[in-house]
Amino acid sequence: MSVLEVQNLNVQIPTEDGTIHAVQNVSFTVEAGEFFGVVGESGSGKSVMVQAVLGLLPGAKVSGHVYFEGRDLLAVSAEEMRKLRGREISMIFQDPLSSLHPQYTIGKQLCEQIHIHERISKEKAKSRAIEMLRKVGIPSAAARFDSYPHQFSGGMRQRVMIAMALILNPKLIIADEPTTALDSTVQAQILNLMNEMRKEFNTTIIMISHDLAVLSRVADRSMVMYAGNRLEHGNTQAVFEQPAHPYTAGLLRSTPANYEPGSKLVPITGRPPSLLNLPTGCVFASRCPDVMAKCRTQQPPQRVFSDGGEAACWLDDSPSTPMPITEEHGTGANTPTGEAVIDAKGITLEYTSGGWGRRRQNQVLKGIDLTIQRGETLGLVGESGCGKSTLARVLAGLIPATSGTVTLAGHELANIDHKEWRNLRKEVQLVFQDPFGALNPRRRVGAIIGDPFRIHNVCSGAELKRRVQNLMEIVGLNPEHYNRFPADFSGGQRQRIGIARAIALNPSIVIYDEPVSALDVSIQAQILNLMDDLQKEFGMTYLFISHDLAVVRHVCDRIAVMDEGKVIELATAEQIYANPQTDFTKALLAAAMPPAQSLEPKVRKQIATKPAVGVSA
Repeated sequence: MSVLEVQNLNVQIPTEDGTIHAVQNVSFTVEAGEFFGVVGESGSGKSVMVQAVLGLLPGAKVSGHVYFEGRDLLAVSAEEMRKLRGREISMIFQDPLSSLHPQYTIGKQLCEQIHIHERISKEKAKSRAIEMLRKVGIPSAAARFDSYPHQFSGGMRQRVMIAMALILNPKLIIADEPTTALDSTVQAQILNLMNEMRKEFNTTIIMISHDLAVLSRVADRSMVMYAGNRLEHGNTQAVFEQPAHPYTAGLLRSTPANYEPGSKLVPITGRPPSLLNLPTGCVFASRCPDVMAKCRTQQPPQRVFSDGGEAACWLDDSPSTPMPITEEHGTGANTPTGEAVIDAKGITLEYTSGGWGRRRQNQVLKGIDLTIQRGETLGLVGESGCGKSTLARVLAGLIPATSGTVTLAGHELANIDHKEWRNLRKEVQLVFQDPFGALNPRRRVGAIIGDPFRIHNVCSGAELKRRVQNLMEIVGLNPEHYNRFPADFSGGQRQRIGIARAIALNPSIVIYDEPVSALDVSIQAQILNLMDDLQKEFGMTYLFISHDLAVVRHVCDRIAVMDEGKVIELATAEQIYANPQTDFTKALLAAAMPPAQSLEPKVRKQIATKPAVGVSA
């Protein structure tokens, strides 16, 4: 029996520039107890589609039918929809920081969810909330019940959001990128938890993700979306091992897990079409390596396969598979020289928490020794909350260490004055995880990228503009977009803006703090290729923080593994993967997602063809 049946869903969003056709004639069914995956690049309509299902798009024009246990959700009243949300259908949003209220404790927010739908005592609500926090892996759950969101790491906040979604045992959970901010071990724990809930309570799960390896591990069936359209769906193993649509094959081809270290990644070229002015033929035609003349003028039919899957494509054969260019790893301008750019010894960091009478000392970093050689890429991995980002900020001089020494480009940071530090700031730059929050939305990108030149009095006027436009060209941005605002750029382009700003003064070291975790696999491949090209051209040194072990293995020369504020293992990337020495590293690697598929997809047997519009899965 199907829990959710979506028929010909269309979502149109009015804007000043015209109507955005965000979702176009999308149909699918989700069976009771099923784990259903939805994948696609940013802007493909994934999140808009599920928000339309939940009635969370005021002002949008939504048409079609969305049947939840036989009831059309698009026809129910607002009051009925409020009763369904949380109790029968729950959602886990992508950004836990903006989803949790900063002025209320997480315990209060969990209990509020219970009290809205149930008449229950405060004591029982608190007991249930603490138990759910334990289930999602919050350590010392009873003590953390009264903590505020800012006192949790990003991964811990996401666990709280998952606890909030699960606490009423809903029949359907819609999870929008629930594991994006989590490291591999926590990611595996959360996915296992969701699977356990599904089996124990027959909960149905729809999960949106740009991580193909995650979906390949947990989803029973998957749907691939692009530019508001459903391009392919079917059994997850068949879709990822034998993709029938060139777009699906392109996403899989962009995944670092499918490459040997040192290979150039092969991303999908071009950009998605404007949803204001839809193309007349296939929406993927402008980026498709297998495009034919009729693809540009005619809507593709639905090809039906013997395994029950379908793909909207004119192509009769399997998609083409451009092979990666293999380069010798660790040679050229980015060969480590042995010279230390950063040398940290005995680094500790403590902070005080709690109110009057409850103050306690918390030790975040515990005697860390770490050297980063000029020209190398050093990876820093570990679970959320282990101190990776804190260590990066100490090394960058943004946070003073409680004890220990940090030597940057031959200068000990504790012994330099303000003027010396101002000059030394040019030697270390950061690229942050969130390309949206890292850029001032009220400033033009030319001004943002030009800040380092102005701050350090390097140049001004026409020379400043020339240098900024040159940087934009180096990182793959159109120099003509100098006067545009960040909102005019995609997530991948915004990250390029952040990289352009970071390399403006040719620093000795660039610290990348989860630079690609929020990006789609194809955009991620473009950014990783760009980082590699810049390192080879300018001889830069990188500290690369990530929870994605496939990415770390692909880009790093050495890897440092952190656990509870300590570096517990340090070796070359291949040594870490081939022969890990600590139990923690072994567990971290074991929890990592497997490759989504091979680079050479097999051919599936086609048995029928359906019309292009209004097809139900």
